[in-house]
Amino acid sequence: MTSVAAAQPTPSGSKTLPGAEEENRQVQPVKKPQTGMFLTPEITSYFIAGGCAGAASRTVVSPLERLKIIQQVQPRTSNGQYKGVWRSLGRMWSEEGFRGFMRGNGINCLRIVPYSAVQFTTYEQLKKFFTKHGSKELDTPKRLASGALAGITSVCSTYPLDLVRSRLSIATATVALSAATQHTPPPPAPSTTTTTTRLAQGSIPKHAAALFHSTAATAQQYTKADLTIWGMTGKIMREEGGVRALYRGLVTTAMGVAPYVGINFAAYEFLRGIITPPGKSSIARKLSCGAMAGTISQTLTYPFDVLRRKMQVTGMKDGAVKYSGALDALRSILQSEGVGGLYRGLWPNLLKVAPSIATSFFTYELVKEFLVPT
Repeated sequence: MTSVAAAQPTPSGSKTLPGAEEENRQVQPVKKPQTGMFLTPEITSYFIAGGCAGAASRTVVSPLERLKIIQQVQPRTSNGQYKGVWRSLGRMWSEEGFRGFMRGNGINCLRIVPYSAVQFTTYEQLKKFFTKHGSKELDTPKRLASGALAGITSVCSTYPLDLVRSRLSIATATVALSAATQHTPPPPAPSTTTTTTRLAQGSIPKHAAALFHSTAATAQQYTKADLTIWGMTGKIMREEGGVRALYRGLVTTAMGVAPYVGINFAAYEFLRGIITPPGKSSIARKLSCGAMAGTISQTLTYPFDVLRRKMQVTGMKDGAVKYSGALDALRSILQSEGVGGLYRGLWPNLLKVAPSIATSFFTYELVKEFLVPT
C-alpha cells in the first residue's frame, strides 16, 4: 500500500514518491472518528450541556409540574378538585410546605438529566447527518425530523423513570388524604358517606382531599418503602406484570413526544433567527425564544400528554377508571368530558412550559458555549 511504502525508509540515492509523506500524514487521522466516534469531546459536551439544561429547567418549575399531573388524573366528580393555579399552589404550600413543591423533583431530575442529555445530543448529531455535516441547508423539515427522532430516542431510554415519577406524585397525594382523614375527629363508625359529608363541610383540608373519591380506597396499599423510587418500581413490577408494566403508555408517549420535540426545536431555531439576530443576542431575547417555542409546541401536542398520564395510572389497583388502550382512553374522555377533557391542566402547564423551555435552551447554549471548543 502507498501509506506503508511511504512509511518505509527509502534507499540512499532513491527519490521519495511525490506526495507520499503528505498522503501518509492524511491516512492516520481518518481512523480517529471511527474508533472514538461516540466519545469525542464535542459529543461529550453536548451530553453534559443537555443534562444540565434538563435539571435546571425542571427544578425551576417543580411545583407546577406536580400540580399539572394531579389535575390531569383527578376524577371530574371529586368535590375537592384542584381548581385554580394559585389557589392550588397555596393549598400545597399550606399542607406540605416547600417539600410539597419539590416532591417528586428528585426522581424527575434523575429522569430528565439523561432524557435531556440524550435528546440534545441526538438532535445535534441528526442535524449533522441530515445536512451532511453542513454541506446542505438545515431547513424546517430537517429540523422537525431531527427533533422528532431525538424525542423518540430520549423517551424510550428513560420511560420507566417517567412512569414511576407519575405514580409517586399520585401516591403521595393519596397518603396525604389518608393522613388528613385520620387527624379529623372520627365518628363511631367511619364510612365513605360521613367522610364525604366532612369534605362538603370543609373539615378536611381541601388540598389533601382533592383525590379522595378515586384514591381513598387505595390509601392502605402504600407503605413508607413504596414511596421511594426503588420501592414504587418494585411495587409496579410485582402487581402489574413485571418489566412490561414499566412501559405502559410508551406508544402514546412516543406519538406525543415526536411532534412535540420536533416542533419545539424547529420553532426555537426559527424564532432565534428572528429574535436574536447578530448583535442582538441578549439574555432576555434568548429566554423569550425558548418560552415562545415551548408554548407553541406544548399547546399543539398537549392532548397526547393527557392520554399518556391516563395510561400510566390505569394499572393502579382500585383505580377510578380502567382503559384497555390509548384509543379506549381517548374515546372515554371525549364521551364523558368532551374535547375540554383533553386539555385539563393546560393552564398551569403553559405557566410551567414558558420558564421551563426558556431555562432549558438558555442553559444548554450557555454550557455548550463554555464546553465546546470554537
